[in-house]
Amino acid sequence: MSLKNIRLDVMKYLEKDVDTLIEKYLVPIETIWQPSDFLPDSESDTFFEEVKEIRELSKELPYDFWVVLVGDMITEEALPTYESWLMDVEGVGQIERNGWSKWVRQWTSEENRHGDVLNKYLYLSGRVNMKEIEKTTQHLIADGFDIGTDRDPYKNFVYTSFQELATYISHNRVAKLAKEKGNKQLAKMCKIISGDEMRHHMAYSEFVDRIFKEDPNQMMMAFEYMMKAKITMPAHFLRESGGEISTAFEEFSNTAQRIGVYTSMDYIDILEKLNTKWNIGGMTGLDPEAEKARDYLMKLPARMTRIAERMKVPANSYQFKWVEPAKL
Repeated sequence: MSLKNIRLDVMKYLEKDVDTLIEKYLVPIETIWQPSDFLPDSESDTFFEEVKEIRELSKELPYDFWVVLVGDMITEEALPTYESWLMDVEGVGQIERNGWSKWVRQWTSEENRHGDVLNKYLYLSGRVNMKEIEKTTQHLIADGFDIGTDRDPYKNFVYTSFQELATYISHNRVAKLAKEKGNKQLAKMCKIISGDEMRHHMAYSEFVDRIFKEDPNQMMMAFEYMMKAKITMPAHFLRESGGEISTAFEEFSNTAQRIGVYTSMDYIDILEKLNTKWNIGGMTGLDPEAEKARDYLMKLPARMTRIAERMKVPANSYQFKWVEPAKL
């Protein structure tokens, strides 16, 4: 039997539990938070006073903070790309709907709120150039992204397990920075977004855990493949208006690292957490190729740490079109 058919059989076998996993990790629409819970009520007589408060509190936040918040928001707003990518994974029934496509649609509906609330907040803050942000968002959706997973569910679930934890870290750190500057409402908003991301991480990592129980050799090989290729962030093709080639993602990453929102050490820490969660070091009974992959994965964090310790982050801020220093 081909590897593709084995993967399809495993996905079909695990599909029977998708409804249970939805109940475990996703929140019903009628009870989950909505963007309006964190934003001024436009029907209220106090709407303008609340907007004024947002604008005043926003003055306390520095340039690099706004760059990271904008980059996080743009990443969330590129959701159409992520949904179309997951819907194309082998075993997800986009045409003949199945349990996996139900998961993807409901996961998407939760994720959709993140970009929505951050977009509205940025608009009300008066501290950013919304038109430039909107151009970057449209470019990112139009350009799409290539994360090296093909249509392989094993590789894709490694990616989502990793990426959801990375976004948890980023939003959680932004929340802490906002709180330190006295912006409690923005802090609460980012904190609750990070909570969603953690739930999603736990779901995707459980998918992988279940696959390991059914097909440990190939799941191990898929994990090794993704870590050798390196996990590419969703906004890897980020670019500003006015050109095809951009250093926007690199500069955004430098900014996030400079203020401690998401660093190379966080990347390594995520890998270590996944190694522990999936019991990579303790997995036995593997074939020789998978054993070699397991050993590689266990040694990788130390190797990456040595590299990360030699890395230097530029001290100076790049001037993004999204954020105008004169407004800060």
